Amino acid sequence: MPYFVYQVKPFAQLEKLAEFAAFRDASAHAKAARAAQTDSTSRIRVMFANNEQLAEDLLCQIRDPAPAGDD
Repeated sequence: MPYFVYQVKPFAQLEKLAEFAAFRDASAHAKAARAAQTDSTSRIRVMFANNEQLAEDLLCQIRDPAPAGDD
């Protein structure tokens, strides 16, 4: 399964930046994109998925916050 690098903008606007076979390459690309990023309203994310459509679906899902403290 490939690794997708996306720029996630407000209101779930997704822009695919790249696709890689290995996490190391995807992570390096994401770190370089974050360093070159000029606006603070978007985020650079790496997503592991079977295809581009599934990656975008996973990026749009709302996740529950992590528990605070020892529960």
